[in-house]
Amino acid sequence: MKITKAILTGGGRATRLRPITTTINKHLIPLANKPMIFHAIEKAVAAGIEEIFINVNPGETQLQKYVGDGGHWGVAITFFEQTGGPLGIAHVVKCAEKFIGSDPFMFFLSDNIIRGGFESFFQQFDEEKLDCLLAFAQVPDPERFGVPVFSAEGNLMEVMEKPQNPPSRLAQTGIYLYGPKVFFKAFGHIQKSARGEYEISDINSYLLRAGFRVGWREVSGWWKDTGKPEDLVLTNKLLLDELASDQANFKQQGTVMAGASLVGPVQTGIGATIGQGVKIVGPVMIGENCTLEACTIGPHVTIGAGSTVRQATIRESLIFSNCTIDSPITIAGSIVGDQAKVLTNPAAEEHRLILGDHTLIEL
Repeated sequence: MKITKAILTGGGRATRLRPITTTINKHLIPLANKPMIFHAIEKAVAAGIEEIFINVNPGETQLQKYVGDGGHWGVAITFFEQTGGPLGIAHVVKCAEKFIGSDPFMFFLSDNIIRGGFESFFQQFDEEKLDCLLAFAQVPDPERFGVPVFSAEGNLMEVMEKPQNPPSRLAQTGIYLYGPKVFFKAFGHIQKSARGEYEISDINSYLLRAGFRVGWREVSGWWKDTGKPEDLVLTNKLLLDELASDQANFKQQGTVMAGASLVGPVQTGIGATIGQGVKIVGPVMIGENCTLEACTIGPHVTIGAGSTVRQATIRESLIFSNCTIDSPITIAGSIVGDQAKVLTNPAAEEHRLILGDHTLIEL
């Protein structure tokens, strides 16, 4: 049963990522210098998806502008709103029923990043003739997720949503495959949870109880839910490490001045200038039209297009586009949003700060 349709998430408020998400849709946060949702789209296309449906918040225009109609990837992309407000991710899928019709489909939470692709999931779903395939991963905090419950014989029995006392350290990841009409039949048999949402764990538990063919697979390699700032930093690091296995992913398109030192996989975008006295230890990605002078960068750093860095030492951090960092400071494990400035005033005897809501500063 070939799956050619996919629903991807593009909505939500991502309050735990403020202030970054105050001005940018979470799914556009750059990881390895690429909007997060682009990773999901590319993996879906590689697995054979031809039509993608992305849910957006009411009034959203930013995501549509960046993603477009899918022509860049050779697929058709349609956007839709989750009507009635935030009623849970199962409700997101229900809102896409008119697009899915009677076809099998994949539902993927685009703020999840996995190593590798979806091909092995699609293959198992087809070979075992399943109605539903779930993906699980080992996590240190399963109480944040849907957690599978197994019988003494090892058979999957149900999925508990955010249990206070998780029965295992396996968590339901954001990869779900469903056969024709299976999901929508199940939706008619579930109720809102105590938090007022239609839980996808309830969908999957119903399918198990009703005797549908539900399989599961543990994610090989790593999987990250990017719900917190530290998750973004770690995911960026993991992606850079994965990309570093192929030097072709790191192209030198900028200008590297004499006296600069580049060690390991380093990408420089068109128009970027790496000045003398700069030391970069890869994996590092420098965007287009960046200027680096007398600074130390890396490992595991991405710097967005149009940014300038002088004097600073930066490692394991995400620097967004059009930032200015001109200060002899060390930055680590950090996220610096678009057009942010970190400057030093030699004459000042105190710090001057202009900060938005939910900002974190450690001095």
